[in-house]
Amino acid sequence: MKPSNPKGMRDFTPALMCKRNYVFGILSDAFQNFGYMPIETPAIENLSTLSNKYGDDGDKLIFKILNSGNFLANLDSLSNTDYLKLTNKISNKALRYDLTVPFARFVSQNRNEIVFPFKRYQMQNVWRADRPQKGRYREFYQCDADVVGTDSLFCEVELIQLYDRVFNDLKIPSIVIYINNRKILSAIIELMGVEEMFDEIVILLDKIDKVGFEVIREKLIERKINSDAINILEKYLSIVSLKDLRYLLKDSKIGIEGIDELQFIFNSIQITGLDSSKLLFNPALARGIDYYTGSILEVVTDKIQIGSLGGGGRYDNLTSIFGLQNISGVGVSFGFERIFIVMQELNLFPADLEKNIDVLFINFGNKEANYCLPIIKKLRSKNISSELYPSSVKLKKQMAYANNNGIKYVVLAGEEEILSKSLTVKDMKKGNQYKMSVEDLISLVL
Repeated sequence: MKPSNPKGMRDFTPALMCKRNYVFGILSDAFQNFGYMPIETPAIENLSTLSNKYGDDGDKLIFKILNSGNFLANLDSLSNTDYLKLTNKISNKALRYDLTVPFARFVSQNRNEIVFPFKRYQMQNVWRADRPQKGRYREFYQCDADVVGTDSLFCEVELIQLYDRVFNDLKIPSIVIYINNRKILSAIIELMGVEEMFDEIVILLDKIDKVGFEVIREKLIERKINSDAINILEKYLSIVSLKDLRYLLKDSKIGIEGIDELQFIFNSIQITGLDSSKLLFNPALARGIDYYTGSILEVVTDKIQIGSLGGGGRYDNLTSIFGLQNISGVGVSFGFERIFIVMQELNLFPADLEKNIDVLFINFGNKEANYCLPIIKKLRSKNISSELYPSSVKLKKQMAYANNNGIKYVVLAGEEEILSKSLTVKDMKKGNQYKMSVEDLISLVL
């Protein structure tokens, strides 16, 4: 059998894992600095938990898991069974699509143990049956931070600051945090007179950066939307200031509410400032996921064409589907895989990330190895990474192992060293060789 990975799934070498752990470390440090606590949820959720939460396009990308046993036994005829009926018969579990819906389930299920407002961060892998391409995989990591149990807009302000902190620490340049509000989108679509098409128009707006407005216009004409309504949408998309937007939506209560929320966030950010990011209003930002109800965010950099590096927003009704009413939440997600690609391509990783072994002890046989073992234990207690070559093969092979793994020092301890209770140490970088005590070796490495 020729070994291969499933499409869209990857292995990670030690060198890659060192870089990935570097990003994870910066993220977790920032999350904890902002007061977020870690949780984890299972990789597998009930299909009913995930279904009808991500829109029609999102639901199609959920990886479903077949029930165990003979799940086809009760089906009368496969040819007469529609897709939804078949799915319900053969699958009742799925791999998680994101971390937000499982988090809402977690909050509802653990409501009696949680103190609200509850701030959590979560860094776990998710799965989507998407078409693999650059920066898009079928298994990938999401890194989320959420606050539930409060509708305060200071939470949005804090999450914007969190974005700024992380991308500044990662040294990713030219970060722009785009912001909009679903209430504004609702008002515009109401002004167009096509409230029943909210979901469709949001999905179209999500694609505007890729296809342009003329393609959107054609799609709307195909759906029998009149030219006046299309002109309203085009005018809205040309607006760059909240003042102009306020005039356009002056008769819409929900629209003005959305504008007021954005103005509060902009004013608060202006007071605190951002270290290296820009916060900009983007009327085209829609975030085509069903559960968003208020502010929505997206992060990009113009240094590399890869799409968004993060996104999120306010959701007021997500926990209600699990029986927990009147719990508002807001959260953001960091697109870990795309962030990793950006850092790779811009050479932003520190050069010394790979932690090589400090000391390798050559294995000359059991007697010599047993002499080395207590010394290795002592070195490790001093936080000096050390190892004994596992077998007494030729010296050339053991030295090649040290070279190939970038090991700094090699210890040769034979009969003479055992008798004198000393060590012969070779500096692999300089090529020099010295005789010394264990204490001298510790001082040398440290």
